[in-house]
Amino acid sequence: MAQRFSSRTQSKLGTGGGRTPRDRARRELSQNFLVDRHAVESFVALANPCGLVLEPGAGEGALTLALAGHGAEVIAYEIDPLPAAKLTARTRRHPEIRVVQGDFLRARPPRTPFAVVGNIPFSATTEIVDWCLNAPALTSATLLTQLEYARKRTGDYGRWSLRTVLSWPRFTWTLHNRVPRSAFRPIPAVDAAILRIDRRPHPLVADRSSFERLVRLGFSGIGGSIGASLKTRHPHADSALSAAGIAPGTVVAYVHPDQWLALHAALTG
Repeated sequence: MAQRFSSRTQSKLGTGGGRTPRDRARRELSQNFLVDRHAVESFVALANPCGLVLEPGAGEGALTLALAGHGAEVIAYEIDPLPAAKLTARTRRHPEIRVVQGDFLRARPPRTPFAVVGNIPFSATTEIVDWCLNAPALTSATLLTQLEYARKRTGDYGRWSLRTVLSWPRFTWTLHNRVPRSAFRPIPAVDAAILRIDRRPHPLVADRSSFERLVRLGFSGIGGSIGASLKTRHPHADSALSAAGIAPGTVVAYVHPDQWLALHAALTG
């Protein structure tokens, strides 16, 4: 992983203690490279890359070469000049790989279909996911994230986040394999997981704006329940909630994204 965000490694060293400039750079750039060969192979197999693939935080290229080996055309982004230079030299004879020394978050999304596959810095997860969701030609994103983040975004705790619900009409979110922290160097403080985000072939809601307004109202927290929040603008919300199979007193986080679709249909149909 390599971006402009702080590290979350297990190291608790202070500013001294013999830390080298390279150690400090790794910490500042949140670099935790995936070094376990089996984890690399499993991750790439799950990503199933083909066509154009953008890789955030390529590091020295463990995933980059594996992605290209599976037939992908890879644009590898690495903000740290040293590993970027090493990767450039390492891939000089691979015309299917282009290395960009720069910040992935500043990249302009391609206009043609592409996927994002990467072992991303944990501290940049939200920004990278948002970049992916806002890229019109993105087909999928297969990302190594903190285990907790992946569980929250996929409803694995039985609760659903605002970000997941808002994007549900356009994207599916799937939690895949857990990756132990021991698979990385330096070793991070937490385990990781593979999060897969896929664009749906056809959006499930035609009026995206009205769906998002409804969801944001429900998540506003007014009244402490979804029924209380919705009644501030929808006096007859109880009948729509009933049609969607939602009890009015339900805490908003426990409303499944599919129920939000049914609720929207009941209120706008």
